[in-house]
Amino acid sequence: MSQAPNIDGVLITWGDRLFYPGNRVVKVKPQPKLNGGSARQRAAAIRERIAATVVRRAPQVMVKVTGGGRGMKAIAAHFRYISKNGRLDIEDERGETMRGKDALHELADDWRLGGTLIDDIAEPGQRREAFNIMLSMPRGTDPLTVQHAAREFAKIELADHKYVMVLHDHQANPHVHISVRAESKHGKRLNPRKADLHRWRETFAEKLRDRGVEAEATRQATRGRSRNYDPLWRIKAREDGRLRTSRSGTKSGPQARATRTDAVEAWMQIGRALATTGDPADRDLARSIAVFIKEMPACRSVAAPARAAEIAPRQKSVDVDLRR
Repeated sequence: MSQAPNIDGVLITWGDRLFYPGNRVVKVKPQPKLNGGSARQRAAAIRERIAATVVRRAPQVMVKVTGGGRGMKAIAAHFRYISKNGRLDIEDERGETMRGKDALHELADDWRLGGTLIDDIAEPGQRREAFNIMLSMPRGTDPLTVQHAAREFAKIELADHKYVMVLHDHQANPHVHISVRAESKHGKRLNPRKADLHRWRETFAEKLRDRGVEAEATRQATRGRSRNYDPLWRIKAREDGRLRTSRSGTKSGPQARATRTDAVEAWMQIGRALATTGDPADRDLARSIAVFIKEMPACRSVAAPARAAEIAPRQKSVDVDLRR
């Protein structure tokens, strides 16, 4: 039985929704055009991402903006924090390393004067002059590989900015702290948004894969997750006993529910399409998708019985029902 002629189109249409979300307001690498060999290439890439997500359960990278300094005093304090007060090596955008308290003072002076002057103490409401970014991988990942990938990430995503990075390998998850000056050498300011963060995760994961480490940058909704991460100020306030309010650990708003609904719909459409081909590998992948859907925490809350019946698979050989 030959493969359904529109399988690549289904993979591209619904796979894009899962792995290449829209609303990107920043530059991204161009994707293959949806015609001829390029469509087959795109479909193959989406198949690989599906396999990494639902079959191999590849580790997920984390890229997080943890805060940022508005004045030089706060920025210098972060330099001391990530370098353990100068005991760890700090690497700058030129690849040069430094260590020690004297090096920290010189670094702070360079940032203070290297562009628009950064005052020591910020005025109320003043914009951030630096952003703090953390790139992390799960326990067991080689720390030096994480450091190399972070270095390549910074060269691409933070080009023309002053930045420093420090590897932390003494904790459970190897991670790299990056502090980047908001103003570039050409006067353009960094202002990371949600779309930027998604692209940053994609870049970091790509650089890890280039070094032989399996890594993915799949969105929470695509994985059926809805964790509501606390911002840094809440974490620090809780640690200091100053936090007066609590919030849900999961995202439950209308937008979050709609995003999860869209993700489940996309997985079901892809699973149905793969289940109807004559390719054993596709049908095996459909079975893995079915299992993955059943394990998604958000699945039961977003797949109504009537809608599930509408998109039920036609192939009896798929032994786990895609309706649930």
